[in-house]
Amino acid sequence: MHEMGIVAEVLAAVTTAAESAGAVRVNRVRLTVGELTAVVPDSLQFAWEALAPGTPVEGAVLEVVETPARSRCVDCDLEFEHDRFDRRCPACGSYLCEVLAGNELRIDDVDVDLPDQAPVPSPHEATED
Repeated sequence: MHEMGIVAEVLAAVTTAAESAGAVRVNRVRLTVGELTAVVPDSLQFAWEALAPGTPVEGAVLEVVETPARSRCVDCDLEFEHDRFDRRCPACGSYLCEVLAGNELRIDDVDVDLPDQAPVPSPHEATED
């Protein structure tokens, strides 16, 4: 199951980033996974639940956003969504298509708690001289 390896890499990257930022807690990690990657979101969740305990990311929620496969036909310029197996243009039947979306596998967002810092005064609290 390559999802375990993916989650291990995500945990390492998020831990490094959180430590560099001085975060005291990781609350949520958002991943984008394209349909063409063949990565199974439920398997990512399973791997997250198995690997996160005992790490600085323990207790954080993994949010997986799936993106559909989308291509542009080279012959007729139509943009269309498709599944993993049939990338044929629905307008002209061509198989010459450029993939526009669906290959993504990235960390989009990490929500963390930072240590308390000095409060920033609101503009309404500023005094005029």
